[in-house]
Amino acid sequence: MSFVLGTCLLAVVTAVTCALPGVFVVLRKNSMLVDAIGHAVLPGIVIGYYFTRDLDSPFLVLGAALAGLIVVLGSEYLSRTGLLAGDSPQGLVFPALFSFGVILISLNFANIHLDTHVVLVGDFNLVAFIPLTIGGVSIGPSYLYFMLLVGLINAAFIAIFYSHLKITTFDTEFASTIGVRTGAVNTAFMFLVSFTVTAAFNAAGAILIVALIVVPPATAYLLTDRLEVMIGLTVVFAAGGALAGFWIAYYLNAATSAGMSVFYGLLFAAALIVQRIRRKVKRDKVASAHADPLPEPRLVTAG
Repeated sequence: MSFVLGTCLLAVVTAVTCALPGVFVVLRKNSMLVDAIGHAVLPGIVIGYYFTRDLDSPFLVLGAALAGLIVVLGSEYLSRTGLLAGDSPQGLVFPALFSFGVILISLNFANIHLDTHVVLVGDFNLVAFIPLTIGGVSIGPSYLYFMLLVGLINAAFIAIFYSHLKITTFDTEFASTIGVRTGAVNTAFMFLVSFTVTAAFNAAGAILIVALIVVPPATAYLLTDRLEVMIGLTVVFAAGGALAGFWIAYYLNAATSAGMSVFYGLLFAAALIVQRIRRKVKRDKVASAHADPLPEPRLVTAG
């Protein structure tokens, strides 16, 4: 497999893998929590490396995912105290964890290849350099198959717990009354999101991962009010946007993640315009249907 084709497939698989849990992230209005998780995984990676001394160790992924989960649980705890409003708890927790990770790198691991710039923006081309070879034949980047495995895990989780995710997303109180353990479902789902963010960390970075998770489902949300259709459109937008963004970045010699994010933004803008036109047409039809008919002229004759 050629390097360009392997990197392109990696971009598509990573985009779809991130967008699948993004459907419920958008519906639960937790989009910016992804940004918090993306920043908080850094100390988890550093601490995992401290114990393993191996940047390719799976324990780095586990440690980073747990660090992301700390942001979620910490933010929820601070919110329940009633002392902070809005997204203030996130603004307290994740900057502290990210700063802690940066300090750990600068003090103890300045000699390892863990650049804070790459942490923020990622690099698809860099992670695609390590091939997976079987029988002396390269079958593509090893990271491609890692992300494919994560994507299958995400798809399996959503399929198995689809009804639980659906009811806890749209009506938490009703879910509690029928015996659904909403806290356990939410914690498991946010750990899945944290795990996904960590898995895609090297390719997309802490900042651009937000676009991969949020923008495709947000675009689909503009075009449908059915969950099943929204999931299908999300996969289409994620894969199509990754393909278009990759090749645009390739021909412009630009960063792949940035090219994908810009194209996703254009796709969202187009969907927003289409939705506004549809609403305007619908309002005009309703207005014309309810408009009072003009009174018929009456012939007035002199007495």
